[in-house]
Amino acid sequence: MLNYIETLLHAVFINRIKIMQSFILVIILSGIVPDVYAQIKNGFDLSNASINIEDIFSGGPPRDGIPAIDKPKFISIHKVDFLQDDDIVIGVVRGKKARAYPTRILVWHEVVNDLIDGEAFAVTYCPLCGTAMVFDRHIDGKLYTFGVSGLLYQSDVLMYDRETQSLWSQLAMKSISGLKVGSKLTWLTSEHLSWKAWREKYPKGEVLSTETGFNRNYKSKAYASYFASDQMMFPVPVTRKELAKKAWVIGVIIDGLAKAYPVNKLSADNVIEDKLGSKQFTIKYDAEQHYPQIIDHRGEQLPSVLVFWFAWQAFYPNTEIWQQSGDK
Repeated sequence: MLNYIETLLHAVFINRIKIMQSFILVIILSGIVPDVYAQIKNGFDLSNASINIEDIFSGGPPRDGIPAIDKPKFISIHKVDFLQDDDIVIGVVRGKKARAYPTRILVWHEVVNDLIDGEAFAVTYCPLCGTAMVFDRHIDGKLYTFGVSGLLYQSDVLMYDRETQSLWSQLAMKSISGLKVGSKLTWLTSEHLSWKAWREKYPKGEVLSTETGFNRNYKSKAYASYFASDQMMFPVPVTRKELAKKAWVIGVIIDGLAKAYPVNKLSADNVIEDKLGSKQFTIKYDAEQHYPQIIDHRGEQLPSVLVFWFAWQAFYPNTEIWQQSGDK
């Protein structure tokens, strides 16, 4: 009798396991469990994300699959043998020191954590949006270092800080998840111009070396076909159709107001005077040097970014668009 009861209990136990397994399978197929796991992408906890996590895509590489440069080395101009005259560099000037960060290198790393005379900053680059932006690495009084998460939001790079594992949107200039969610980045001035123009302007400047500690082909032009195409790689909401998706614009934000200046409407000889928020400034664009300049009434440079229109309008759907007199 005892054996019979044990056999019966064992059968009930096995049956319950099978029922539970079937129940779990139904839950998985119904999408309930994926909702839980979807809150973690590339190892980042998105449970408190300030944006719709369904709009966060994997760009392909894992976390740090695109390695940031944490200990950049620099060389003098006469030692540079991997750049062509029309290559783009991002220039940073602090005090008497000028440094150039070639996009030929940035495209492989997307973040450079650097320091000049005690001022810590991150040079960031997203080839999908064409955006190079420099940010202060001091946030709320603490120093942060940034890496590449491997994730994208509206086709733009999501960085992360190694101190809190929070995710940061480059174009939104703020954290979108993690302990620092909602915290804002301080956008610093930089220059976007050709290698020829930069070295002529800063003959004693320093250039980011290809000795990055990683084996990459820095003489190649990665993303060349993407830049030549009018197609995007990832879905982005397009609500503003005044310009072509990949039209280049100069993006400016002042007092929380965004404005876009189509580069095909600008020239080096035509200096535009404009006002946005509380700032009056001039703006011009040298197409030969790929060089936008935005200068306020005191002669100081203002932060700006060259960016594909699709990305700018996605992040700033209410942006103004500068128009020439007579344009409709």
